[in-house]
This record gives sequence, C-alpha cells and structure tokens, in this order.
Amino acid sequence: MPRAHTGLILSFLIGGCAIAADAPDAWPRWRGPEFNGVARGDAPLTWSDKDHIAWKVQVPGKGHSSPVIWGDRIFLTTAVTTAVPTGNPPAAAPANPEPAGRRGGFGGGGGPQVEQKLMVLAFDRKTGKQLWEKTAIVATPHEGFHSQYGSFASPSAMVDSKHAIAFFGSRGVYCYTHEGQLVWQKDFGIKMRMTMAFGEGSSPALDGDKLVLLFDHEGDSLLVALDKNTGRELWRAPRPAGSTWSSPMVITVGGKKQVLVAATKFVAGYDLENGKLIWQATGLGRNVIPMPVVADGVAIVMSGYQSPNLLAIRLGGEGVLTGTDAILWQNQRGNSYTPSPVLHEGKLYMLTDNGTISCFDAKTGRAFYLQTRLPKSYSFKASPVAANGKLYLATEDGDVVVLRLGEKFEVLATNTLADQVFIATPAIMDGTIYLRGQNTLFSIR
Repeated sequence: MPRAHTGLILSFLIGGCAIAADAPDAWPRWRGPEFNGVARGDAPLTWSDKDHIAWKVQVPGKGHSSPVIWGDRIFLTTAVTTAVPTGNPPAAAPANPEPAGRRGGFGGGGGPQVEQKLMVLAFDRKTGKQLWEKTAIVATPHEGFHSQYGSFASPSAMVDSKHAIAFFGSRGVYCYTHEGQLVWQKDFGIKMRMTMAFGEGSSPALDGDKLVLLFDHEGDSLLVALDKNTGRELWRAPRPAGSTWSSPMVITVGGKKQVLVAATKFVAGYDLENGKLIWQATGLGRNVIPMPVVADGVAIVMSGYQSPNLLAIRLGGEGVLTGTDAILWQNQRGNSYTPSPVLHEGKLYMLTDNGTISCFDAKTGRAFYLQTRLPKSYSFKASPVAANGKLYLATEDGDVVVLRLGEKFEVLATNTLADQVFIATPAIMDGTIYLRGQNTLFSIR
C-alpha cells in the first residue's frame, strides 16, 4: 500500500466531539482508527484452515495484546519466560465464584514469579516475515496474572507515522522507530497491585505529541502524560481509583481536548494540557474493563461485573455530572464485562463474556435486540470489531462468528481455525483481518 499519506493526521467531528483520526492505512491502536472497533475498509466474510489464509507466523511466548498496524508493518508485544520455575509454584489467588462465562480458575500470581523477557516484534504485513524483534526489558515481575486470561504483555502497543510505543505497565514504556531503534524508555518505579493479582491490561492513548498512560491499581493510582518524542513527563494526575483494565482515550469537547477514563464506580474527563480534572460521574460497578465509545456528543461507558451499569453521558459539562440532563440513559442488562463495545452509525453493539449480543440505539438506549444467543455456546474475552456492514466476534473456541450490522440479529458466517483460542482482539485493515491466537498470528484475506 502506498505510504505517501501515512504522516497525515486528519480529524473528524462526531456530533460536536472531535476525535483524532490517523492515516487511512493504519490500525494504530487496539480499538482501531476511530476508537470504536470499526475499520475503514472491508474484511473477509468466510475462511478456514485451508482457505483465505494469506500467511501465518509463530509468535514466541505469551501475550494477549492485539496487533497494531501502520502501512506495511505490524507491531506486537509478547512475554517470553527465560527460565524454568524452581521451588514452590506461585501462590494462587483467593478462591471466589466466577461470573458466568469465565472459564478456568482464578489462579492469580501472588507468589514468586519467573523471569520474563518482554519483547516487541515487527512483521511485514503482506508476507508475515518477521522484520525485527527487540527485548524491551528482562525482569522478574512482582505479581502475576489470571491463569487463563492474563499475560505480562496484555496492553496493546500504539503506533503513529514514526513511532511504535510498547507499554508494559509496571515494567515501563518503550518507544521505538518503525525500524526497531530504541528512541527512549521510561520506568516509573510503580509496582501495580491488581485485584486478586489478575494482571495489568490498560493500553496507552496518543494524541499529537502527548502519550497518556493509566496506572489504576490497589495503591496510588495515576494518570500520566508524556512527550512522545522524548519520554519527558508533562503532568500526572492522582486518581481515587482501584484496579481498572479499561484504557484512556482522547476526545475534543467544545474545542478542548480531554482524556476520558472509565474506572471502578466512576468515569472522569481530564484536561489533556495539564491533567486537571474537568468532570466526573459516578454509577459504574467494579472491575471496569470495556473502553468508552463516543458519538454525537455522548460518551458511553460501562461495567459488567458486580453492580453492572452503563452510563450514556452528555459531554460538555464540568464538575460532578448528575441528573437526566447529563446522564441520558443507563442500562444494567447485557453489559459487557470484558469485551469493549462497537459503535457504528448510532448503534451500540455489546458482547458478554458468556456469549450474548445486544444492539442498542446509542442516543436513546432503546434495544433493537437484547441478550441474543449465538448459534453455539461460546465464551469471549476478545472485543468485537466491525468492517463494511459486518461484526466479527472472535471466540475462545477457535470460531469467529460474523453478524450483520443493523437492527436485526443475523448470523452471516461462522469461521473455524482448528486448535485456536482467541483472547486478543482482531485488527482489520485493507481487506484483511489479523487474528492472534495463543502462539500464532494469522493474516486472512
């Protein structure tokens, strides 16, 4: 694909809320070019192990981060164990009933950990050839992760026309050129303590020269902005938040850029220039994971665990936002626990971990269909993505179910790759969907 316009930064308005948009030939962050899970082009409808696989490549180690793309390069993070564990195994997290749809034990990592090599990989998008690999850091983590759904490389990288930025949470942030040269690195000296040692997972946000990182945990939580070119800290905002796995996003409201962050029990907007708190609203439950979506001057945030709730918040206010003028609608049924929603043409698509799908009018909260079951009993951790009228649901069972976008529930196809488990969210670009399995990256055209 031509690279002539990859340095061009565009912007577009969504009902008075501008969101920075990147060059057309990019999937620069894990929720795609427009922060809503929607690709700008098309993607295949059907495939199998024998059909439409352009290439597949082995990925070392373990990571649940998603591929990000700029031009003809794909960037991915992973964690490779450097030694065989010795002595007693890590202590398991306390037992606790799991929400419906979660598989496997909690098995967090509260005990001794094994040394890890945290890596950044680059691949040729057309051929799958590995272009380079860099070891960001070799370290022994202070805390582990959920035995099935966690990893030491769960936050997805962030890429722009010059940089590929990998965030490993407690183990720092690393900025590379597209050719793999380290530009800068920064260790905050923070050892995040996540609820039940479930592991870290918040991905970075990037707007212009400002890189935003979230450190929400069972300690001194922070929102931090850095200069993306140098790693210099610009500001930090203390946060009264516990463990959060959602990711920040940058929006423009009334001509002013804000950092939007959803967290346990509340959601807030911060001034991108100085980190000052502009507004907040309460009402979310525990363990907030889904990333917000924004359209028509409204931010939609949700929690799907204990005391689940969805808030549709009118943007533009300051202080503590309450009342029906600010909170346009709420919802407690069918909310996503882990997967982030897709927002397309005024319709909000929410997927639960135990495999039900709902579609709402994003303005009013009216359900077009609610908690509809898929053809089989599936479990999900990957977020849905969409392209050209199709919604893609990557399951833990090796299937990717394709639905038609719209007010009516309709299954268009079910595509199976044998012996695969999809935890990472797919990426879509230029008629191709990229799927990361447990040890394999697939390109499907």
